[in-house]
Amino acid sequence: MGFFDGLWPARTAQFESGSAATNSIQLSRRNATVSLNKQGALTGNLRVNLSWRMRSSDIEGRSGGSLLRNPLKLFQPEVVQAHTQGMVNVDLDLGCMYELMDGTKGVVQPLGNLVGDLNDPPYIRLSGDDRFGAPSGETVYVNMDHRDKIRRLLFFVYIYDQTPAFDRTHAMVTLYPGNGPRIEIELDERAPQARSCAVFTVENVKEELIVRREVKFVYGFQSELDRLYGFGMQWGRGYKSRA
Repeated sequence: MGFFDGLWPARTAQFESGSAATNSIQLSRRNATVSLNKQGALTGNLRVNLSWRMRSSDIEGRSGGSLLRNPLKLFQPEVVQAHTQGMVNVDLDLGCMYELMDGTKGVVQPLGNLVGDLNDPPYIRLSGDDRFGAPSGETVYVNMDHRDKIRRLLFFVYIYDQTPAFDRTHAMVTLYPGNGPRIEIELDERAPQARSCAVFTVENVKEELIVRREVKFVYGFQSELDRLYGFGMQWGRGYKSRA
């Protein structure tokens, strides 16, 4: 079990108590933005979840021989196969760069144990670090009751072990507002050599919170995403706690 696994076992449940949405909004290149104001999603906690699995073509290529030896594997769910066919070698992490209205800038991410705080600045909290692509994935919470203190957010995904693998995975980032439909963003572009991806931004424009799909892959890590979006922070090498 990793350092973040099981973090806040009791409090996490209360974060996820927002009303469930039966429909969804999918952000694409053509329809890249949505207003949280117009969706009535300005209170409670905005839950941002990263989940992933291996692409079926990669699973078939890697497991063809073993399926012949063990036909019962055909009846396993695809995600289970992903776990048993090398998915543990892929570690996607979810992070969030932030800029507050007072000019404070920083990042919430597994590296460096930068888990944030939900009730005090930056009003963003990482709840867990999923290293194996489990169905629950990784989740970051944003306290929307303090939205007036947030200037902009950049949510991003990076590969911790530095082995490019976005072409092997099918990843999805889903926003679950406290009210209204969920918002889905697929990392559906092949980028075999990329190590990081800017997924979406949230920007406070005249007190209106706009979510914008980005899905921009880069070959470097957080510092390159920082340069791309102009946060201007200093970066150094970071490590995770041992499992």
